[in-house]
Amino acid sequence: MSKAPKTAEIIENVDFAAFDASKAVDQFRAFAEKGVEQSKEAYAKMKSGAEEAQKTLESTYETAKAVSSDLSMKSIAAMRANAEAGFNHLEALVAAKSLSEMIELQTAFLRKRVEMTVEQAKDFQAVATKAAEDVSKPVKTAFEKAIKELKAA
Repeated sequence: MSKAPKTAEIIENVDFAAFDASKAVDQFRAFAEKGVEQSKEAYAKMKSGAEEAQKTLESTYETAKAVSSDLSMKSIAAMRANAEAGFNHLEALVAAKSLSEMIELQTAFLRKRVEMTVEQAKDFQAVATKAAEDVSKPVKTAFEKAIKELKAA
């Protein structure tokens, strides 16, 4: 029977790497510094993104305010034109000499009103389309920029 080696003999024959506390501290310090650096970079990116979002929202708000003002002015102008046309028609009807003249005036007025309404609708559509484009442009630009940055990262 062979004699089994004793535990003390095995420990003496095995070469254990010596534990160096200074290396462990240096490694932990490097790990911690790297974590802090990554946190600072993440914070800087988040801060930059928040500032970009704020600028985009401010720009969108200013554009929406300007567009709203344009639409309001366009509405007021249309109401004023409609009121003037109505009063002019009323004056013409009061001055009419016969029933046939009143019918003729009424027919002409209605035809002009339809034409005017169609023209006003086209104007409103053009202004509303431009408004939607102007208001959405800053958001669209910011979104496209964010997508490009994500693809690059």
